[in-house]
Amino acid sequence: MSTVNDRSSSDRPVPLLRVRNLTKRYGNDGTAIEGLSFSAVAGEILGIIGPNGAGKTTLLEAVAGLLPVNSGDVFWHGEPLPAGRRRDVLFYLPDGVRPYQDQSALQVVSFVGNVFRRSDAEIRSTIDALGLQPVLRKRVHALSKGYARRLILTIGLLAPHDLLLMDEPFDGFDLRQTRDVMGLLRHQTACGRTLILSIHQLPDAERVCDRFILLSAGRVRGSGGLAELRAQTGLPNGSLEDIFLALT
Repeated sequence: MSTVNDRSSSDRPVPLLRVRNLTKRYGNDGTAIEGLSFSAVAGEILGIIGPNGAGKTTLLEAVAGLLPVNSGDVFWHGEPLPAGRRRDVLFYLPDGVRPYQDQSALQVVSFVGNVFRRSDAEIRSTIDALGLQPVLRKRVHALSKGYARRLILTIGLLAPHDLLLMDEPFDGFDLRQTRDVMGLLRHQTACGRTLILSIHQLPDAERVCDRFILLSAGRVRGSGGLAELRAQTGLPNGSLEDIFLALT
């Protein structure tokens, strides 16, 4: 795992993305996220961690500019980033979406690759990296959950954006597949990309993320690298699960 976990706050670079006081309410149904603030630095994997219903997907959709919010701001390199401009710098991969369901997986990947002006070699390399070859001729609606997830990740890796937002990127994978995908994501950050991942499986998050935003009931309960969170909670050998339970 990257040594970013062990950095002190004073050593971190200026944030690539900063979110300030983001709040989303749903009428009489209550508040989905309340006053959330966090930042992401270039080349890191930041985990938005919490159980189902914590507000993770709402947060990602709000940051991506897909969901109107009641209040809050998003900044890119310190400058305000209005919702209408966010698609220029970040790419959002939702959970459970199957794009162009009546097309084959190959047609979808080829279309996306052409839109993003990727070469044939880059498209083939990305297909190989995600192990999508066995289902290229299948229609998207017929893909298993795991292969549908591979297709979405293939689209994300073909996108040229500096920042990827991924909602539950390991859902549908077994242990070996999860490890392989983690390696691919690590390679992306080594090449300069920044990733923000929504994850509800804490062991997965602990293995792949550099820093964590611990979310519960729409509020941030803790943030930082594993070493920082251990210090905050007084759990010098605590797992991410131990820390989350201590803070929530």
